[in-house]
Amino acid sequence: MAEAGAHLTSTSIGEQPSIFEVLAQESLLEAVRPAVQHAVKVLAESSPARFGCLWRTFDELYLLLDLLLQNHFLSRYSASFSENFYGLKRVSEGRERPVHKGLRRPAHWRSLLLLCLVPYLRAKLEARLVRQRDEEDFSIQLARSRTRRLYSAAVAAFPYISSAWRVWVFCQQLLFVFGSSRTHSPLLWLARVRLTRLTAADFRNIEGSDDPAHSRVGWMMSQAARGVATSLSTFLSMGVFFLQFLEWWYSPDNQSTVRGLTSLPAPPPPLHLQQDSNSRSCPLCHKLCANATALSTSSFVFCYPCIYAHVKEHRCCPVTGFPSAPQHLIKIYAPEG
Repeated sequence: MAEAGAHLTSTSIGEQPSIFEVLAQESLLEAVRPAVQHAVKVLAESSPARFGCLWRTFDELYLLLDLLLQNHFLSRYSASFSENFYGLKRVSEGRERPVHKGLRRPAHWRSLLLLCLVPYLRAKLEARLVRQRDEEDFSIQLARSRTRRLYSAAVAAFPYISSAWRVWVFCQQLLFVFGSSRTHSPLLWLARVRLTRLTAADFRNIEGSDDPAHSRVGWMMSQAARGVATSLSTFLSMGVFFLQFLEWWYSPDNQSTVRGLTSLPAPPPPLHLQQDSNSRSCPLCHKLCANATALSTSSFVFCYPCIYAHVKEHRCCPVTGFPSAPQHLIKIYAPEG
């Protein structure tokens, strides 16, 4: 909705952007990570041995790429990638600097940390919260030290902190709409910056700031880094609408349509396992399955203690190597008699 209305006020008088523009750039920033994460997940499921490490370390790899990308845009355009895409820039409190010189150093580092580190920590906390709920649902009682109890308490308080944060964001946006605040987000307020529109003078300064470095080696490295960053930003700009399509395609409301179009029959078991297909032994302990549990990602049946411990530690199916989690475990209840 914000993207559809962003153009309605982009030509209005004044440097302060409209609420449509700032919400549109935020939705673009939030759409990039799920799309990249889904692409990595598809690669990991297609070839676990080759791309499984990318899925297991996705959060850290994405944090590194995000730091490089956002640092480039903050240094060159005084804005994040999504803000620059919608023609916005960040302005520090006090005297304004030319856009091609970037933000002042304290504002630059505050903006970079809040743009990259806060989403990373939030994703980690949400993943930890999901794992804790899975342990409670499966009635797993693990030994808890004092540090683990404090950590569990912090994770338990996260939903309340998240709710308070959303209320703060909503109030900040209301104040921005009615002109009582110059920032629409608490993150901008914490970074002590505000968003304004790029002017014609800003575009001229950006185009005229391409001075060669003093040394030939430094100039070549600068050009190479600039070429990589420009290519990456161009690729991301061209893929914006494709990312929005992926977000819609894999949304929960569209999953029934996706299943109808892409559903395939279950493949047969591997040849080296067909001879044991009639046995009820666990592939891990090779004994008769106790409390039989199926892993939905691969359809193999294991003992519940064996498969839970393996998935908890390795995050994959022990037979196929497909990425798996405790919520993929399905207990099998045989009829009595």
